[in-house]
Amino acid sequence: MYGVDVSPALVSSVTEAVMEEVKAWQNRTLEETYAILYLDALRVKIRDAGHVQNRAIYVAIAVNMEGNKEVLGLWVADNEGAKFWLQILTDLQNRGARDFFIACVDGLKGFPEAIESVYPRTEVQLCIVHLVRASLNYVNWKQRKEVAGDLRLIYQAGTVIEAEMQRDEFARSGTRPTPW
Repeated sequence: MYGVDVSPALVSSVTEAVMEEVKAWQNRTLEETYAILYLDALRVKIRDAGHVQNRAIYVAIAVNMEGNKEVLGLWVADNEGAKFWLQILTDLQNRGARDFFIACVDGLKGFPEAIESVYPRTEVQLCIVHLVRASLNYVNWKQRKEVAGDLRLIYQAGTVIEAEMQRDEFARSGTRPTPW
């Protein structure tokens, strides 16, 4: 891409050179309290021992009390599951994170229970993107784009009153199914 040839040996030596710093970062002490914790897993192709495999990269990003985002860690596993999330949450706690006000997650079964077992006072909220995707499962393919736009107006409203007005307008339209 940049017109530079990089050999596998160079990639391996660079990786080896930074590995200690990566381990130190992954195990660093965290702040005690965060406002929001975002947890999600991404599916990526990873070359391992000469074979390309789909793996889950678990990502924990938090918003600290000053409003700044901070990547708390990255973990690799074969698949996404609530049991592995429980291990990650325990790791965050062991590294000093005592409280998250809100945890924003997808609809993975057992996820809220895993969070509650480690952080019982944390309010679990389903990610808006995942809420919209779940809502669109009940919408005709031809109407999905229009309904997604209408839902965006509701979820991106600046106030509860504005969101309720957008919801009521959506329900009055009569051309789309009403999810409420």
